[in-house]
Amino acid sequence: MGKDVKRTTYERVDRQQYRRKVQLCLDVFETMLAQSSFEFDHDHPLTGMEIECNLVDDAYQPAMTNSDVLAAIADPAYQTELGAYNIEFNVPPRPLDGHTGVQLEDEVRASLNAAETKANAGGAHIVMIGILPTLMPEHLASGWMSESSRYAALNDSIFNARGEDIQIDIDGPEPLSMNSTSIAPESACTSMQLHLQVSPDDFASTWNAAQVLAGPQLALGANSPYFFGHQLWSETRIELFAQSTDTRPDELKTQGVRPRVWFGEGWITSIFDLFEENVRYFPSLLPEVSGEDPVAELAAGRTPQLAELRLHNGTVYRWNRPVYDVVAGRPHLRVENRVLPAGPTVIDMLANAAFYYGMLRTLAEDDRPVWTKMRFDAAQHNFLEAARHGMQASLFWPGMGTVTTEELVIGELLPMAHHGLDRWGVAAEVRDRLLGVIEGRARAGRNGAAWQVSTVRALQRTGLTRPAALAEMLRLYCEHMHTNEPVHSWERPE
Repeated sequence: MGKDVKRTTYERVDRQQYRRKVQLCLDVFETMLAQSSFEFDHDHPLTGMEIECNLVDDAYQPAMTNSDVLAAIADPAYQTELGAYNIEFNVPPRPLDGHTGVQLEDEVRASLNAAETKANAGGAHIVMIGILPTLMPEHLASGWMSESSRYAALNDSIFNARGEDIQIDIDGPEPLSMNSTSIAPESACTSMQLHLQVSPDDFASTWNAAQVLAGPQLALGANSPYFFGHQLWSETRIELFAQSTDTRPDELKTQGVRPRVWFGEGWITSIFDLFEENVRYFPSLLPEVSGEDPVAELAAGRTPQLAELRLHNGTVYRWNRPVYDVVAGRPHLRVENRVLPAGPTVIDMLANAAFYYGMLRTLAEDDRPVWTKMRFDAAQHNFLEAARHGMQASLFWPGMGTVTTEELVIGELLPMAHHGLDRWGVAAEVRDRLLGVIEGRARAGRNGAAWQVSTVRALQRTGLTRPAALAEMLRLYCEHMHTNEPVHSWERPE
């Protein structure tokens, strides 16, 4: 959710000043793209990972104790998230090559295990999952939000823009329809975010490739089939996040006003296209104005922070988001991939990351890119089809037509991912271990969502109620999660 803000309420003059400042930042950014150096090691760009987690008590119910847990962990890599039952783990950036994958697996597991031990002392457990299946409406009635002025301001701004309650309507095997008087349902959505440092010249091809990959990513990685006790989409988080942050009343939806959770509407030719769309289409939610003069900073040979543009960009929730950042006085650009849920295990998440980075390299460097042979709305259709049906999704791919997820992944995408990881310089044994998990998952047809659903059904057949089955499923899930065995190999109750 980004950095904190100083205020929770804003006046009309604040929005007017902010709009002018955002436009000024956009103009300076355009100049920087033409003139400034975004230098980095092209062969060894940094990657990053953020893992959003849930907290539960000994009964596997949500634990609204993130302030206590974070105090116990006492590690700046762990931060608050929107819900008081959420925390976020920020993995330090690193290149992809060599044996980094093995080192990363060991480091992430060690850090999460240490955090779990400290959380246990206060009666809490850390769970990596897309939506906490035991979360129920009563848990979000009060006391659900983390203590942060940013979250309070965001909640108020979304509701001021809407002028009415949020309506959640999600279809699926057990459809759900409800009203919410806050953005509390958004807190249910916990993801894994993948970052890749990219040059301005390579940004468009990298972002386009990431958009093409969103559908296959979700089909393989879906892990959010339950919300408020209802079985909905394989990756319910996609639709729940879109609806719970929607600033548009029905009239604006009918007029075609774009949602803030957005897949996009076309292939791009420059990163500037995305920032320009954000400024053109979306009013401010957090109109805070900094004291920086970006024109003067650039003229003085310094790197502008472009605080208003970055803050605004942080309130437009693209599934593949462009990022401008400044580190040690140097500007850089990143693609932030926000498609995947958290979990089920560290090895599953790293396998998802390896598949993504390998595919991204191959697709972005293709002489005849796949997006020149594929309509943008076909990529969006794949994305929604995968969110609904997970491993059972039928996906379109140029030259193949509409095929099963297994056919697409085994027959077309895995060889491309292997080639891409080779191009990154990933050690062969690391490549084979991680992509072997993807192959096993595709052949078994079992991701986190499929395991959750089949396990709950089996438990209910033994006579458990749905709430009891969800809690027992989550207990079993946590046991498996700590083994670090990939989810396609997990046993299910008979």
